Amino acid sequence: MSLSLQGKTAFVAGASRGIGATIAHALAAAGASVAVAARSEERGKLPGTIGSVTASIIGRGGRALPVACDVTSEESVNDAVAATVSEFGGIDILVANAGVLWLGPVESTPLKRWQLCLDVNLTGVFLVTKAVIPHIRARGGGSLTAITTTGVGMSGANAYWVSKAAAERLYLGLAEDLKADNIAVNCLSPSRVVRTEGWQAGGMGVEIPAEMVEPPEAMGAAAVVLAGQDAGGITGTVQRSEELIRS
Repeated sequence: MSLSLQGKTAFVAGASRGIGATIAHALAAAGASVAVAARSEERGKLPGTIGSVTASIIGRGGRALPVACDVTSEESVNDAVAATVSEFGGIDILVANAGVLWLGPVESTPLKRWQLCLDVNLTGVFLVTKAVIPHIRARGGGSLTAITTTGVGMSGANAYWVSKAAAERLYLGLAEDLKADNIAVNCLSPSRVVRTEGWQAGGMGVEIPAEMVEPPEAMGAAAVVLAGQDAGGITGTVQRSEELIRS
């Protein structure tokens, strides 16, 4: 498995902070040009913007483009993909990472929160995948990776678990569909909990034992491994970060 992504272009959805930003940095360090895609053009309640991540990548000698992208809007996704292709000439790699977390009992979960998890964590994966497939196909093959979850027990995360499980089923089916196009399709989740800014903000003070916490760099390294695949390599799998990079 080659860890060099020189000459390839990656589109990372949900890349303004957390796991997405870590993956964007890792792909750039491996040689890929990276579209840093997210809604966060200006700093909000959480740190990180597409501009700050892009500047950090460029400051380390990489190539990156900030791309405003709301994964729940097909028009926004299509515009972001078009901007990436215009700048870098094509797309070889997708990492569908954009996600939201809601914690609360089912009986008190507002419908709008349930729907938001489905819109971002499932429909968002569908929309970015749909938009990039023709461009990856035009390159003769490449890699699609959806960021999912291990299902580490956390009370009240039902909407999150459901949306992530559905995204896995979407990708496992898509792997077979895209074999003839030489496109690898995989899911990647942390082996343990990654305490991102978003997780800490939505975790409602949940305490995680130190042995259950994973460094975010493991997800970056694992994403690079999957980004280097095509249909002749790893495809149609659900991978755990630390297990993958140890194999």
